[in-house]
Amino acid sequence: MALKMRVGLGQFQELTDEMLAFIKQLGADDFLMNTPRLPGEHRWEYEDLKGLVEKAEGYDLRLMALENVPVPFYEKAMLGLPGRDEQIEHMSATIRNMGKAGIPILGYHWMPNKVWRSEPLAEMRGGAKATRFDLEQHKDAPFTHEREFTEEEMLANYDYYMERILPVADEAGVRLALHPDDPPVETLGGVARIFRNFEGFKRGMEKFDSPNHGLDFCMGCWSEMGHEGVLDAVRFFGEQDKIIYVHFRDVQGKVPRFNECFIDEGNVDTFEVVKTLHEVGFTGFVITDHVPRMVEDTRWGHRGRAYALGYIRALIDVVHKLYGVERE
Repeated sequence: MALKMRVGLGQFQELTDEMLAFIKQLGADDFLMNTPRLPGEHRWEYEDLKGLVEKAEGYDLRLMALENVPVPFYEKAMLGLPGRDEQIEHMSATIRNMGKAGIPILGYHWMPNKVWRSEPLAEMRGGAKATRFDLEQHKDAPFTHEREFTEEEMLANYDYYMERILPVADEAGVRLALHPDDPPVETLGGVARIFRNFEGFKRGMEKFDSPNHGLDFCMGCWSEMGHEGVLDAVRFFGEQDKIIYVHFRDVQGKVPRFNECFIDEGNVDTFEVVKTLHEVGFTGFVITDHVPRMVEDTRWGHRGRAYALGYIRALIDVVHKLYGVERE
């Protein structure tokens, strides 16, 4: 059966029976795990990955992606440090094991010093709390990795990595989905951020063009870059079949200062985004991502995610109705 655009759920680190039941109750058949808690200091093994797939299948669910390995798995590769070739070998083994286990997508990023946010949290409607970023608060941040790493270095390191990893993904049948820098600024902690704008992604997709290389299209990060370009990016990369799956979240404001928010009060016209995804032939899954913390929510944000997923599903249903796509 051919799949169509649909809701999914993330960002689980472990698979409890409660979480799997929650996914199914919300009407999602697909989910992803973000940096799953698995054995292994350098790589993930087939038996552990296959165990995740089988547990998901027990709930009639599809584990569609692993989003992010632990940063130490490939930190030396990102920074071009001694030991990167060994890390690339371990990453190659992980990708082969994913393919063998039947997990079709690996989401990845190029941020050795991770996602940055500012304190305090932003207060949204009804007192809900959401993350925020203000570049002014971080302008004097010390180096996170002992020295400065320039944009030229980070690009060269990325090319070195992809020249070796993408052929492995092609062989294993695993699609690599690139997430934007968050926040999408030039540099943080002395490390340049090379996937902060349209030009960076265009270079990455053109230089490493393969059916197994595309985007984890984080709408929130693209909105942080400037919401005016979100629809253009969806159309440009979607028409090339480069959008593998979507993080459907939004922000208010843009760099150098923004805050996350409920999905219905951000910068972006969310209906137009879903409509454009359909028009470019996107048939992947759309997940909730960061959500505001609602009253009596759990650590994982069940209430916030349930609200966002229901909103997304309604948008998809309306667009499918508009274009005569039958609901399954």
